[in-house]
Amino acid sequence: MRPIDDAPVTRDGKVLVLAYDHGIEHGPVDFDPQPESANPEHVFEVATHPAVTSLAVGKGVAEAYYPSYEDDVSLLAKLNGTSNLWMGEPDSAVNCSVEYAAEELGAESIGFTVYPGTNCEVEMFEEFREVQETAREYGLPVVMWSYARGQGVKNDTKDDVIAYAARLGLELGADVAKVKYPGSKEAMERVNRMAGPTKVIMSGGSKKNDREFLENVESVIDAGGAGLAVGRNVWQRENPRRILDALEKVIYEEASVDEALNAAPPKA
Repeated sequence: MRPIDDAPVTRDGKVLVLAYDHGIEHGPVDFDPQPESANPEHVFEVATHPAVTSLAVGKGVAEAYYPSYEDDVSLLAKLNGTSNLWMGEPDSAVNCSVEYAAEELGAESIGFTVYPGTNCEVEMFEEFREVQETAREYGLPVVMWSYARGQGVKNDTKDDVIAYAARLGLELGADVAKVKYPGSKEAMERVNRMAGPTKVIMSGGSKKNDREFLENVESVIDAGGAGLAVGRNVWQRENPRRILDALEKVIYEEASVDEALNAAPPKA
């Protein structure tokens, strides 16, 4: 990895990626709890919040909407993704090149999913190598979605497995490794140690109540993590800016959850 503290994907060395690749990865079901979230324009507006360091979307959404927001949103181009209709061993189709993301979309960082443990691991590692080396030519930070899955993985929530996923971010040259939350501050400290200088961010996962979600984020920050990549826990809420206000307190000011919740405006 290379230092990225001055890159748009970070703020004061911390990271808050607003993830919106769910349309391809999960489909319409993720938009049902908050129907306006199906409209990318709504999520681009949410991404203008100062807590958000970048917005992760695929090629088509970026082409259609990013030109209207390029002055207010930093684009993280998510290069691969496979629909939830796919029933094979975990894999992820490469849908966009680094060259296209940089030259045509105006991306300021790159995102790429790798599934350690799948039967497709060798192919995915080789694809990541090409993406990482090309991104270096363009000076773009690379965020690895590192999720252990497949026949080689018995329990993808085990802290040892998550630590391994984070370590692979370092070994393969990712600047940021996005991993699942391992369940405690102590486990997260080990995950961070395994990643060395690679920044580790937590996957936001499915929607939780405000306190539970923020407590997880707080433990990541207390353990030395850099932040999180979050989708549903922001744009599935009626008032996404309220939770972003609280996240800004927890991530960048290292405030407690109580302080963050008390400082946030009332629910709409």
